[in-house]
Amino acid sequence: MKEIKLVKNRSDIGAGTRGSDLGIDAIEIAAINKNDDYFNLYPYENVETENETIYNKVNNSFAKRIGSVLNVCTRLSNSVSRNLKEDIYPIVLSGDHSSALGTISGIKAAYPTKTLGVVWIDAHADVHSPYTSPSGNIHGMPLAAALSDDNLSFKINEVSEETVDLWDKMKNIGIEGQKIEHQNIVYFGVRDTEEPEEGVIAENGIKNYMVEEMRYRGFEQCLEEAIQRLESCDMIYISFDVDSMDCDLISKGTGTPVSRGFDIDEAIRIIQAFVKTKKTVCFEVVEVNPTLDDKGNKMAEAAFDVLKATTATITEKMIS
Repeated sequence: MKEIKLVKNRSDIGAGTRGSDLGIDAIEIAAINKNDDYFNLYPYENVETENETIYNKVNNSFAKRIGSVLNVCTRLSNSVSRNLKEDIYPIVLSGDHSSALGTISGIKAAYPTKTLGVVWIDAHADVHSPYTSPSGNIHGMPLAAALSDDNLSFKINEVSEETVDLWDKMKNIGIEGQKIEHQNIVYFGVRDTEEPEEGVIAENGIKNYMVEEMRYRGFEQCLEEAIQRLESCDMIYISFDVDSMDCDLISKGTGTPVSRGFDIDEAIRIIQAFVKTKKTVCFEVVEVNPTLDDKGNKMAEAAFDVLKATTATITEKMIS
């Protein structure tokens, strides 16, 4: 029987706003306040962060703090890979979404010959590169690095040699080269994108199940179709950014809140549908920022509800 391990990565230096480094603790506090012993049930490990580099001068302005993000993603990749090789199911709890590159790289390092599908539940596409990013925040770039897609046809930035070198290293974490293919990504809830990202999505036919479409057509039909899209994948990674949920309905306790998102039950339903395929190998929760929460600890409470429900389904479908 497999076991679940919680991998805690408190790094927040890939984000534009500080505070998601406190997200994991906020989720743990949410559990304590519900008298839930969830965090005592599973072994865990902490990934060493470099959050103190927030005080350093930014040299690579189109990929801020990329050297430190590279280091943290490499550590996370090593952790995920090691756990998978030991037949452990890692549930990754992270600060900002740049961590997803580490997780994806770790999965591919553990299973280099298997095809990986990615379920990306997020308000944002996160497929910028240093050449296209308007902000230089690396939490908007993990999928571009995993795809090894610089998207040069939409280039707006002149990138320094140092940044190019570090970006190339980002694309080669874990094992060298491209980790995922465009057709093996399915977006859910993406609704805040820039033109370069829209170009990548359109050119490569990446499907984005928007909230309105799923409510109109029905979740069951959309989820069946999405599972079919990833049918050729040997394994699936689910990345859950809490800003996929409606910030007006839940709270603004995340770095880049966006209105008109999913509710908690809808998020759970999407995740559970993929866990039930028995193909998932890793689940990740990111971008809870309690310093921005306008309703106490509401976003962390919502994230904990999703985490707990998902863990129950993982235990039922994957572990037993």
